[in-house]
This record gives sequence, C-alpha cells and structure tokens, in this order.
Amino acid sequence: MAPAPHPSLLRSALISILPAGLMAGVIGALLMYRFGLDAAYLEKAMVVFLAGAVWVLVGLSKHHPFESFGAANQVTVARGALVALLAGLIGERTAVGLPALVTAAAVTVAVLDGVDGWMARRQRMVSDLGARFDMETDAVFIMVLAVLAWQLDKAGAWVLVSGLLRYLFVAAGLVVSGLRRALPPSMRRKFIAVVQVVALILALAPFVPATVTPAVAAIGLCALTLSFLVDVVWLLQNAVRSRATLSPR
Repeated sequence: MAPAPHPSLLRSALISILPAGLMAGVIGALLMYRFGLDAAYLEKAMVVFLAGAVWVLVGLSKHHPFESFGAANQVTVARGALVALLAGLIGERTAVGLPALVTAAAVTVAVLDGVDGWMARRQRMVSDLGARFDMETDAVFIMVLAVLAWQLDKAGAWVLVSGLLRYLFVAAGLVVSGLRRALPPSMRRKFIAVVQVVALILALAPFVPATVTPAVAAIGLCALTLSFLVDVVWLLQNAVRSRATLSPR
C-alpha cells in the first residue's frame, strides 16, 4: 500500500480538484437544462471526473515528490473536467447548438494540453504523476471524441479504433514484456497525437460537411496507427538486442 501523501500536498490537490468538480457539476446541470439532456448525463460526467480524481489522489505520494500540487496539474484537472463533461454526452440525443458547443469544448481541451507541460517545466515541477496524468487525460479525450464522432454519424464504427489503440497497446504489453519498456521522448509521437485530436475535432465540427468527415477522421487514424507501429517495432527490436547482449556467448 502506498504511503499517505503529505498533508500539505493532499490539501493542495483537494483545493484544485474539489472546485473543478463543483464547477463541472454546475456546468453539467446548465447543459441539462439548456439542451434537454437526460438526468443520467450529469451522473455519467461526474462518475468520469471522480474516477480521475481518485486515480490522481492515490498516486500523489508515490509519484509527485513536491509539497504542492502545482499549477500544471491544476490545468490538467480543468482539462479532465471538460473531458468528463464531453464523456457524459455519450448516449445522449443531439440538440440544436450542441455540436458547436462540443467543438468549442474540445478545442479548449486541446489548447490547454500545450499549457500544462510548459507550466510544469517552467516551475520545475515535472513529475511522473503529472506526465501520466496528462497522458491518461489525452487518452480518454481521444476515446470520447472517437465515440462521439461515431454516435453523431460523422464516421463509421472504425473510428473507435482511434481511441482504442492506446489501450490495445497497453493490453499487448501485459502479454509481450518487450512492449512494457519505456519509450524515448519523440516529437513525432507528439505531432501525431495533435494530428489525431485535430482530425477528430474537425470531424465533429458542425461546419465541416458530412461528406468530408470520414476522410478527415481516417487520416488521423492512419497517422496514429503508423505511429504506434513505429513504436512497437522499435520496442521489439530493442528487446531482441537486449536479450542478445545479456545472452552468454
């Protein structure tokens, strides 16, 4: 069992998480009223937010070696709240004006994605928790966008692969040990992630013709698939080289 986080760290984290959760609840209630969403909408959104909050709090003491939660993680919490509100729309009926709001929220999440990492480096508060928190938020964000694109008939069911690829990669790592090795930093990986997010946002945007959205989503999926294949090949080759080095002559 992981040790309890320092009281000041826990307090700092809760000061960031609780207001964000409250704000998400208020915004969710307003969306229900404005767009006539089902009562379950707010429940779904808050479950997603609470799941992320618990995950963060559990990992604080082991993966965040600072006494303050940090402004970068606060930004990621805000991103997580918006992603949770988007996730709540899964299974909901579409109302006039809702696709435009979804697009605006998705663009906000994407823009903030470039802020939290920059703030962590600037304040010298880079941590394993912050990096993983950012990555998991991105993964859920892409999954939610992919599901919404399918739900709104912007692309076929194949678009769900965009969100599933990362989880399939993790699952494969449970079987193939070589895939559990750490990957080196890669600008290619970051660029492709941006391409994938932009492609899904464009697919959801109400101003993009429905005849074009499948092609846009497909471009993002192809780029992401290729990026994963490059990483898989590198990891497997590196694992083979490591075994060859350790094997007795």
